[in-house]
Amino acid sequence: MSEGVLGSAKRDQLQARMTTLGIAEADLIEKFVQGSGSGGQKINKTSSCVYLKHAPSGREIKCQKTRSLSLNRYYARVELCEQIEEEILGEKSKRQQEIEKIRRQKRRRSRKQRAKMLDDKHKHSEKKDLRKAVEF
Repeated sequence: MSEGVLGSAKRDQLQARMTTLGIAEADLIEKFVQGSGSGGQKINKTSSCVYLKHAPSGREIKCQKTRSLSLNRYYARVELCEQIEEEILGEKSKRQQEIEKIRRQKRRRSRKQRAKMLDDKHKHSEKKDLRKAVEF
């Protein structure tokens, strides 16, 4: 990867991660595509979208997170590393753990919401009981 907006530390860290996963720069087919989406004429005229293909695994990544070409090249490589790491490690990968954590939080949230709803219903029924005529 060429010099750009990234610092040398991030670039070196990414290169080390790629070598541990067995991804060589020579194995990558990189193309630059014109972006799409909102942004007016500028996005439609510049080639800031990165298409990356890892020949041995057949993985294809298209990245257009930012307007910067060099940052998109970096993010595409990070995404490729994450996908290959996920394939190798299975459920132990960071991404999978984050997804599971969010899923657990949502489950917990819905339990709390259900309990709150039942509590509200109970309070409402108590109010209705107070309206009833008391017989002596």
